Amino acid sequence: MATRHLIRSTILQSLYEWDFYGQKADLTAVLERNLDEFAPGIDEPEFAWKILKGVVEHMPEIDATIVRVAPEWPLLKIAPIDRNILRIGLYELMWADPEEVPPKVAINESIELAKSYGGPSSPRFVNGVLGTVYREKYGETAPTSVKA
Repeated sequence: MATRHLIRSTILQSLYEWDFYGQKADLTAVLERNLDEFAPGIDEPEFAWKILKGVVEHMPEIDATIVRVAPEWPLLKIAPIDRNILRIGLYELMWADPEEVPPKVAINESIELAKSYGGPSSPRFVNGVLGTVYREKYGETAPTSVKA
């Protein structure tokens, strides 16, 4: 597993745990523990901290975007794993440096997380939300690795 994919998986596990406990757990401690357990010796731990910090700092805007783009799905009715995959993907799509994380990579990585950790419809749902935001931001169709 590539380092950044492993980092995103570990961030997802950490956000899921944090969300599960009503966002009352110490998220920094959760990520630190999960990096030690699931990604010991990764090449660029600073990438993990940058993504986690960005997701938390922009969570109100990220969640508002999810609500706007998927209005038929109230935020708390979205499966927690899908909600947190979307948070990572939307942060990377909207705020990450596109030279560091190209937008199409952010979408593809989120779809891959959904395939690995979500339910049967998760990849299509994640692709739909991120593809809509991509079209709004860049005015072109996002690539997809999910068959419709």
